[in-house]
Amino acid sequence: MIALHVHQVGPGVAVQDLGRTGFLSKGLTRGGATDRLAVHEGAALLRQSPELAVLEMVGTGGTFEAAEDMRIALTGAEMTAHVDGAAVAWNASHALAKSSVLTIGPTRTGTYGYLHVGGGFETEQMLGSRATHQSCGLGELVTAGDVLPIGLDRGGDVGLTMPRDTRFDGGAIRIVPSMQTSDFAKETREKFEATTFRRDPRANRQGIRMDSDGDGFATPKALSIVSEVIVPGDIQITGDGTPFVLMAESQTTGGYPRIGTVLPCDLPRVAQAPAGAALQFQFVSLEDGAAIEARARATWAALPKAVTPLVRDPATLQDLLSYQLIGGVVSATDAPLDRG
Repeated sequence: MIALHVHQVGPGVAVQDLGRTGFLSKGLTRGGATDRLAVHEGAALLRQSPELAVLEMVGTGGTFEAAEDMRIALTGAEMTAHVDGAAVAWNASHALAKSSVLTIGPTRTGTYGYLHVGGGFETEQMLGSRATHQSCGLGELVTAGDVLPIGLDRGGDVGLTMPRDTRFDGGAIRIVPSMQTSDFAKETREKFEATTFRRDPRANRQGIRMDSDGDGFATPKALSIVSEVIVPGDIQITGDGTPFVLMAESQTTGGYPRIGTVLPCDLPRVAQAPAGAALQFQFVSLEDGAAIEARARATWAALPKAVTPLVRDPATLQDLLSYQLIGGVVSATDAPLDRG
């Protein structure tokens, strides 16, 4: 059986995919990978479908042994990674031979790292997905001693990489108006946009607390709001004026006012921001938000075109003449210092 044996694993490691849809009315949010872009990146590196299940790691990974030859890819938050003691590149795909040991250590940048395998992890499906949804009790965290089954790998390429983007250090987050945005005074909304927030350490797959200096962001209508449907990306303002960005495993309904909603394509930046990273929210119109989201989806779909070999073949280089291939040449026979 093609499988990955788990010898050691950090807390919060779980099998995830793109999550479940169609269950909001039953009280179940989508769930799935916190950084959905990382899932698409790994799929591009292995040239397979992003629908396949992956392993999500929070802060640190673990030690895994290949039961058979397989392909892997590493994306998301950069972590230390070694195969049989030799360092391997992140944001790249690699061959993992039978009985080889993959060791994934702590993060260097970002929060959520992802291990992909050729063929995807084939754990039990529940409600049409293999995603572990901790808050609803669907699936279990990966523990030492587990054997993770792997599906049929229809690809063969390895040694591929792609450019790494800037979503791991915080930055600007685009939001659209939400149900209660107009309940907040214009001055409060302007202050919200002008504030530089810090990603609070108090965060999980349900939500991330945003810390800032000064007073909070209140609305006098907060007590009159009835509980209604919410979605990942909504920014709820709690009673003390603190914003929380709701994430993949958020509840399906809530009664806190929402000052805005993060565009889905910017949620990976919120998820990957390490504790203390600076984040600033910027309102865009619904029309602009839809256009931004459409462009992002097109970019995600085109990720396979961004993949390049880790070691480039000169025979395939379109820009070969731009490389300085020879420099600092010395002779193996001539001895200029011996010329009298």
